[in-house]
Amino acid sequence: MDKIRILIVEDESLVARDIENMAVSQGYEVCGLASSGDQAIEMAAEFQPDLILMDITIKGSLDGTSAAEKIWDSYRIPIVYVTSSADEHTLKRAKITEAFGYILKPFDERELKIAIEMAYYKARMGAKLREREEWLSALLKSIADGVIATDKSGHITFMNPLAERLTGWHQDEALRQPLRDIFRTVISRDGDEPEIVLWAKNGKKFSIEETDMPMSDGRHDSSGHVLVFRDISARRSAEKELRESWEKLNEALKGTIQAMALTIEIRDPYTAGHQRRVSKLSCAIAQDLGMSEFQVEGLRVAGDIHDIGKIYVPAEILSKPGQITAIEYGIIKTHPQVGYDILKTIKFPWPVAQIVLQHHERLDGSGYPLGLVGDLIFKEARILTVADIVEAMSSHRPYRPAQGIEKALAEVVQNRGRFYDAEAVDACVKLFQESRFQFTEEVRA
Repeated sequence: MDKIRILIVEDESLVARDIENMAVSQGYEVCGLASSGDQAIEMAAEFQPDLILMDITIKGSLDGTSAAEKIWDSYRIPIVYVTSSADEHTLKRAKITEAFGYILKPFDERELKIAIEMAYYKARMGAKLREREEWLSALLKSIADGVIATDKSGHITFMNPLAERLTGWHQDEALRQPLRDIFRTVISRDGDEPEIVLWAKNGKKFSIEETDMPMSDGRHDSSGHVLVFRDISARRSAEKELRESWEKLNEALKGTIQAMALTIEIRDPYTAGHQRRVSKLSCAIAQDLGMSEFQVEGLRVAGDIHDIGKIYVPAEILSKPGQITAIEYGIIKTHPQVGYDILKTIKFPWPVAQIVLQHHERLDGSGYPLGLVGDLIFKEARILTVADIVEAMSSHRPYRPAQGIEKALAEVVQNRGRFYDAEAVDACVKLFQESRFQFTEEVRA
């Protein structure tokens, strides 16, 4: 470790030599002896010592405190005052000049060493603290968020440039002002969600996000707060545009789906409204099972067009009043695959094509077209299957009269867990038993 380099400022040469000898004997390096304040300033500039031992009452045009003040302001060299006595005025001045210690004449080597080591340690810690403060200040000034710091009474102690720009206040105007007078916000509820709006000094408004973090001192007491905030106006605007675009797209999608559903119902008047009723029951079951709004909406879309593949089935088969043949049944069984082929190229946000493909599958693998079993079948498809069976059995068909809701529910209960999803069956039965759902006649759109 390098020796601590010391400049001694003492106008009595014998005393200066004694201090020098004691310092050297304790392992310090004395880089110079100055006998006046002016000479001390010159030697401080030339040698840049680690520490200065300064006689407070040094003779000359500059006393010790005046010389120390100039040296500290120019070079930030720590100073330990050496004195035998001093008047109260001189001591007050000495306190103002950032003294790092005092040592009273006469003193021995041990006292000198303690004074030097304590002052040097204090100076090093102070330098590290200043470096960290400068680093932190530079960081806060360059950060992409607004930053405001306050003391424990809520008065501003720091603002970075972005905070100045967003609030419209310069730091020199805002310092020591109450935060509430500079950082003025309101909660706006104009949109779907409440948002924080910052009112700048010039009347401009910004949508912001903010985080308020308390600062504590070493005793865990509050010493102030740091407020970090960012302008999200552009993001809010983009979100609004995206939401509006999505709503328009969703409306267009609904129109397309309704047109698809109507196409099937025109060709098969006996099942008019079937898809919509199945869709509504499917959504009610899904909601009862606690599925998300997103999943329920996907199930609604799939339910509205789950029989779209019947567009491939000849109308005379769909409306045939008598028993259909095995060949005709084989043609009807192609409608899930045809529906999938029609829908698979449409980029729905839900697995609509897969749900349509699987709505005639059965848990035991006896369904069609793929013979899937258990969890290989989408949950939405399993729900749609239950709703489809219940609605179909409850409604009139060209080859048979309506069998009624009781018989339809008995069918799904009897085959619960075998053909049909147990949770979907239980939810469906509960909806009807508790009169929370019923099929109603609908007017075709």
